[in-house]
Amino acid sequence: MIAQLAAIAAVSATMSAPPNNPVNGTVNVRQYGAKGDGTGDDTAAFQAAMAALGKEGGTVEAPRGTYRFAGHLEMPANITIAGAWQSVPAHNGVRDKGFPKPGDDGTTFLITENAGKEDGAPFITLNTNCTLKGVLLYYPDQKPDTEPTPYPWAIAMRGKNPAVTDVEMLNPYNGIDASQNERHLIRNVQGQPIRRGVYIDSIYDIGRLENIHFNPWWSMTPTLYDWQMAHGEAFIFGRTDWQYVLNTFCFGYKVGYHFMETKTGSTNGNFLGIGADDCWNAVLVDQSAPFGILITNGEFTSFHGPNPIEVLVTESHSGSVRFVNCAFWGPCSQIASISGRGTVGFSDCTFVQWDLQAKDGRPAIIANNGSVLIRGCEFRDNKAQIELGPGVKRAVITGNIMHGPVKISNKSAGSVKINDNAGD
Repeated sequence: MIAQLAAIAAVSATMSAPPNNPVNGTVNVRQYGAKGDGTGDDTAAFQAAMAALGKEGGTVEAPRGTYRFAGHLEMPANITIAGAWQSVPAHNGVRDKGFPKPGDDGTTFLITENAGKEDGAPFITLNTNCTLKGVLLYYPDQKPDTEPTPYPWAIAMRGKNPAVTDVEMLNPYNGIDASQNERHLIRNVQGQPIRRGVYIDSIYDIGRLENIHFNPWWSMTPTLYDWQMAHGEAFIFGRTDWQYVLNTFCFGYKVGYHFMETKTGSTNGNFLGIGADDCWNAVLVDQSAPFGILITNGEFTSFHGPNPIEVLVTESHSGSVRFVNCAFWGPCSQIASISGRGTVGFSDCTFVQWDLQAKDGRPAIIANNGSVLIRGCEFRDNKAQIELGPGVKRAVITGNIMHGPVKISNKSAGSVKINDNAGD
């Protein structure tokens, strides 16, 4: 009997023990003083919970609640912060609903530090083998009906193998700085970053972006949204080697996908199933690596702005960009304006609704210089299709279908092949 009572007492003690066992690699942030009531500052509690796991690391559980942060978090290596969400949440129209109310909605992080200081410390920095998942990031002092207040990056990813999954960034000024790391993973992220969504640079070992969706759910009030349209960039790529981007989307930015050169270099990678809707420039290419940017199964539209052009390749470009099986539509000025010394190719693409802004008779694609490949595409409007400027060095335009007569203007003195294009 004594042995039985001892066994029952042991089981009872185990069952009543708080879920806070650093030895087993899991702690509950509530056990370190986090209130999750939306009023107190929970910064120190989260930092203490991470420190309790030691250098071996583990998981800090942040159960349902609204955690307010007056400071920022630095995640030691091998730490996961896990909220209550099992998949990325959605909060459409929250500006009209007094969101959030403490404790009534999953795991919410209220971020208040560094208002007006864009160059301040990121809210949360992930280091080697760190993961942030299952949380909602919200800036309660950001006003939905004025020009936005600058803030630093919400998330910075450093070291090796940092990951952000199943996270909603509802209204950050700057979203994720995924530079200076190796093998980052950003998966299942949604929200409305206002100035910048994701920034990739100084990546020398493959990074991945998957299932990212930026949409103006938080605010479309004219002052803020017009500012976002005039200044915002959803995806920015500097130096990254073999970047893989899958199923990403953005709506309502000045630039959807911006490829640029930084002091460390430019981009090469594989971009599959990407989309940019209602951006002044869906794709802006200032530079690409000579190995190439491969964009397949993309969908791009431009509606607004002073001169909406869906693909804008600037004078600084000297690399290679290929669009394959992509669709371009929306009442834009033109589909593509191509400059620079590099190569731009369109294969098996569909073009619709160009020259509906200025209505000045401009063709869908104007190549000012460089090298151009346009093969197997369909131009669905009875308008001028292609213009090759004097600076074009090489071009192959073949096997395309035109609605209406073939209208290709060739002013190039370079090596140009135009044949087998079928018009009505």
